[in-house]
Amino acid sequence: RHVHYSYFLVFLNQTAGRRRVTLTADRTIIPLGGRVTLTCSVEDPAGFKYEWSRQTSDYSVKTLLQTENLDDKFRVISKGGKYTCRGWRREPDVVTPESNEVIIEETVPNKAVVTLQPNWSEIHRGETITLRCEIKDGGDTDWEYEWRTTSSEKPSNQNELSIRSVSASHSGDYRCKGRKKREKSSTDWSDPFKLTVSDKPQSVLTVSPSWLSAGASVTLNCSVKDQSAGWRFYWYKTVPDPSDNSYSYELLPGSSSSGTEQDSYIVHGQTHTAGYVCRAGRGDPVYYTDYSQPQFVWSADFHSSASLTVSPDRAQHFTSDSVCEGNSTEWRVKRLSPEDRYLSDCTAWGTMTGSTCKLNTNWLSDAVYWCESGSGEFSNAVNITIQNKNMILLSPARPVTEGDSVSLSCKLRRQTFDFIVFFYHNEKLIQSDTRWELNISAVSKSDEGFYKCQHSGQESAQSWMSVQAVSRPERSSSPVLLIVGLICGIVLIILLLLLYRYRPSKDTCFKRPIQSESSNTDQNEAQCNEYSSPPHGDVCLYESIKHSEDTEHVAGGSQDVTYSSIELKHFGKKEKQQTPEERSVYSDVRTGAADNNLLYAQVFSHNKGKKKKGQ
Repeated sequence: RHVHYSYFLVFLNQTAGRRRVTLTADRTIIPLGGRVTLTCSVEDPAGFKYEWSRQTSDYSVKTLLQTENLDDKFRVISKGGKYTCRGWRREPDVVTPESNEVIIEETVPNKAVVTLQPNWSEIHRGETITLRCEIKDGGDTDWEYEWRTTSSEKPSNQNELSIRSVSASHSGDYRCKGRKKREKSSTDWSDPFKLTVSDKPQSVLTVSPSWLSAGASVTLNCSVKDQSAGWRFYWYKTVPDPSDNSYSYELLPGSSSSGTEQDSYIVHGQTHTAGYVCRAGRGDPVYYTDYSQPQFVWSADFHSSASLTVSPDRAQHFTSDSVCEGNSTEWRVKRLSPEDRYLSDCTAWGTMTGSTCKLNTNWLSDAVYWCESGSGEFSNAVNITIQNKNMILLSPARPVTEGDSVSLSCKLRRQTFDFIVFFYHNEKLIQSDTRWELNISAVSKSDEGFYKCQHSGQESAQSWMSVQAVSRPERSSSPVLLIVGLICGIVLIILLLLLYRYRPSKDTCFKRPIQSESSNTDQNEAQCNEYSSPPHGDVCLYESIKHSEDTEHVAGGSQDVTYSSIELKHFGKKEKQQTPEERSVYSDVRTGAADNNLLYAQVFSHNKGKKKKGQ
């Protein structure tokens, strides 16, 4: 009755005084399993009672809510919808206008989560990313989305927020929630997702070993700050361009345009000075890091059209006594300091005169020096240490050859040695006595490495001594020599054919001179054997007969030796093949008491006919 009466009053009291009515809620979203309190406030509320109405989520039906206490201006609700209220009283009859509308959303048990695609631990300036709002156990419900962020980004109501070429302004917290389109219900706000955008990274390259033994394998390692986050690696060699004092980069063999998954790369058989760089990339389209700083593998061996010499010829120098000189007509002297990794040419730290670079004392630095030719090649490298302290190690700056004698010595600037001097090879003590020299009589490849010396608490810097193998003439493959070799081969074949054409005929007779032990009379026995050319495997017999009764000739020197070659062939049926032991006869003949020589005769007999019984 109260409800119908209130509506009746609205129409009967159109001229009743207008009073302001306000509806408020302590929250607009009902937590999962929670409640929301509505408050209906009427201007000058004395004697007023209150009624409440709710529209469903699709706003199609408006319903008056029953209440036990009409005097209570508070109402606790647990369902979402659009709510209004108003006040009324009987004496005097007054019905207020309807209050403002308050939309209360009902929280569903589904959970919203912000995810990042690609899911990398760190995002860099310039990359393309997508933030996605996912509703856990959302089923096939038709959702709309809402975003909140502390960044400069203005998200849409879509479930994905794509950002191309992300920048530092996109850093911040991102939250989202899902709302069912046909109902006044939504998820809770997701937990904040913190997006941090970092500067573009630079790859870092390391090489091992840094000083080469010729033909060694070199391992390159490329690293990025967040190493495991989907990076692929690209490997390049540096090609110097003296015209503009820069390098161009060429992909190494096996390092395709798609890069490698491994963060290491092995260069096999490296023999000469070379520079390398790397970079990493990920994503689609590929996002690349900056190139690494060039790293060099040093070799003291001479090979290319550019070479470097040092005067004086040693690796360590006192202040202002070093000169580098190159032999290329179009070249530049370069250096790389291991301390600050600063790469520069002679114009920055020296004075260039012709092909000579005089080191400036104001730019003292331990560094590796080399030169680069106009054809884009690297010369040998020299590790020069410039000291302003009291002691240096005198060691050759250029490679020494295997087998040569080498002398390394300690040198003091102003005084002489009066205590024990210690010499080290690769940090291992190899000599400790009062000698200030380390002498190697015949240097070998095992002597290659780093050397330093110590004396009275002072220590020199260490220097690399390179040992190169003895050079051997290489086989030439010039066309002239190939033609000469071909002609010689043809001539040799012709000679062999002529010898075969004019070989002895099958009726050849031979005489075997034999000297008797009892007489000096030569008995010549003419023997003639008919045979064809011996087949492969027949054996020639060499018979050596010496006489020793003529002591004059024996004492006088040489004796004549006759070699007889006997080849016997049978023409009968093929007999069972005899072993060499069955058909060999060894004869021990002594021709005189003074002669200790042994005579061996090997005879192979091939019968012409069937073997007769008893023979």
